[in-house]
Amino acid sequence: MKTKLLYPLMVVIAASSYGILSTIVKVAMLHGFTSSEAISSQYIIGFMLILTIFIVTQRQLPKLSKKGLLLLICAGTFTGFTGIVYGESLKYLPASLAVVMLFQFTWIGLFIDCALHRRLPSRPETLSLIVLFAGTILAAGLIDVDLSGIAWQGWVFGLAAAFSFACFIQFNSRYVEGVTTTARVLIMSFVALVVISIFLNPEIAWNGKLFSEGLWKYGLALGLFGIILPIYLFSIAVPKVGGALASILSAMELPVAVTVSVIVLHEPLTLVQVAGIILVILGMMLPTLLGLRRQRI
Repeated sequence: MKTKLLYPLMVVIAASSYGILSTIVKVAMLHGFTSSEAISSQYIIGFMLILTIFIVTQRQLPKLSKKGLLLLICAGTFTGFTGIVYGESLKYLPASLAVVMLFQFTWIGLFIDCALHRRLPSRPETLSLIVLFAGTILAAGLIDVDLSGIAWQGWVFGLAAAFSFACFIQFNSRYVEGVTTTARVLIMSFVALVVISIFLNPEIAWNGKLFSEGLWKYGLALGLFGIILPIYLFSIAVPKVGGALASILSAMELPVAVTVSVIVLHEPLTLVQVAGIILVILGMMLPTLLGLRRQRI
């Protein structure tokens, strides 16, 4: 039972680390940096960290098959692309609605997994998605929000972020033979850095803003919780639990994001949002708990 719970727990921890990122970005913005600069620092510092770990522990890249290299390039591309389009969605959407749009990756990821494996969603997966959707609406505080004045670009970028993150989970669920976790994270983070550098602010690495003006402190936190920890854990656990269950378990990002924003940024928290957080956690746990129950029976 411990082994059965270990890999789902690793996915939950990885998703939880993603939930911290939005608050770190907001704190960086309060200190005079833009969201694009903060996100760029995340991928620059993150790559520097994993490169240091790789040099100390391995020093030599493994020989990859064309298929294996393509999988890692795709996973890294979608990692970087998610950060870009999610940042764009925040220009048009309220933060709470942007989170809800991102969380559409739960059903998108499940449907992608079902299409790839030519199967229908199981009853526990369907039940979990229903509970997750209800909990997400409540936890994000959308009950009293007027959506009529929101630009169409916000919906497009929000769904693009959800689709991109769902694709990242699917590509990361594929096993690549002969590649250590550290080498896998190194390649993925390098590809993500290249993608980010094309669209955001790579010049912070040489214009002095990253190290001289203190942006590196936020980049370090973002790199740890947005690159090193989640990609390491996802790379280990997602191939074990599968893309469908990983998409559901990753919903833990929402309650963590809400909780951290309340603690750090002192944002208001209502009883309705608390109820939503409880529903999200319940929906996230349902497939694992029902699976364990079936094994006992």
